[in-house]
Amino acid sequence: MEKFRTAVSLKEPNKDSNKMSTKENEKEVTDEEIMTVLRSIVSEGDPNEKYTNMKQISQGGSGTVYTAVTTETGLEVAVKKINVMKQLRKDLIITELSIMKKYKHPNIVSYLDSFLDGDELWIIMEYLAVGSMADVLAKTRLYENETAAVCKEILQAVQYLHDNNIVHRDIKGDNILLGKDWTIKLADFGISAQLSPEQNKRTSLVGTRRWMAPELVKQIEYGPEVDIWSLGITAIEMVNGKPPYHQENSDMVFDLITQNGKPNIENKDNLSPVFRDFLDRCLEVDISKRYTASELLEHPFMEVADQ
Repeated sequence: MEKFRTAVSLKEPNKDSNKMSTKENEKEVTDEEIMTVLRSIVSEGDPNEKYTNMKQISQGGSGTVYTAVTTETGLEVAVKKINVMKQLRKDLIITELSIMKKYKHPNIVSYLDSFLDGDELWIIMEYLAVGSMADVLAKTRLYENETAAVCKEILQAVQYLHDNNIVHRDIKGDNILLGKDWTIKLADFGISAQLSPEQNKRTSLVGTRRWMAPELVKQIEYGPEVDIWSLGITAIEMVNGKPPYHQENSDMVFDLITQNGKPNIENKDNLSPVFRDFLDRCLEVDISKRYTASELLEHPFMEVADQ
């Protein structure tokens, strides 16, 4: 694959006020119960002694991300700090940490360690120096073969997650990270859901508005299919620089998603037929007809990645 034409350094992304999360229909837990569970998961010790040269690189609703240097090895890492007591959805913190710790894949940002510093959770992850896909798109647009290559890598991560009954629920350019060797990895499991035989669907309004699937916006039961819709929106973001409805008032976005279903795509006539078909398979309103990650990995658009 032709490498991306522009490399950019990490910068603070735009804070997305449209990222939303409402309470799942789950049993309430106390703050002390949350902290007890976290203490059972994290490593012992003072993280301030283990990591130095802390530099902030981004800030979001769930926490702040820094680069740091491991004192013992000199390895540069990313550190996500989350003030547990300030989070509205403390249960999601445990879900995020548990998923990152348990599940490993070449296209998912690697978990390295975690600690508690008072009420602050530190999640230590591999550092990907180029930054997010949103950083790249602030400088340039992707060709179709580049878009296909990114979609292929992310679909491999999504297939792995779905096979393990995990729904990411926030796939977008901001959460696709790139390393200096042009590795492509899915990040940020802060609002992910772990499904189970007892609860194999969700209904909560979770995610970032313009990337949300219609069934999620309507808060009817949904499953892994919402990630496929978000991937389709992200593919549009990669070639156009912005997702559909980017010029619309955020309060109108939900109405447009529910009324229009599949969005109109800017510059659609400039896209190849195989890419348009790929988008159609991702952005199918009928969930039963929407392709799975496995099916999309077999789509002819994936062959464009090698051109």
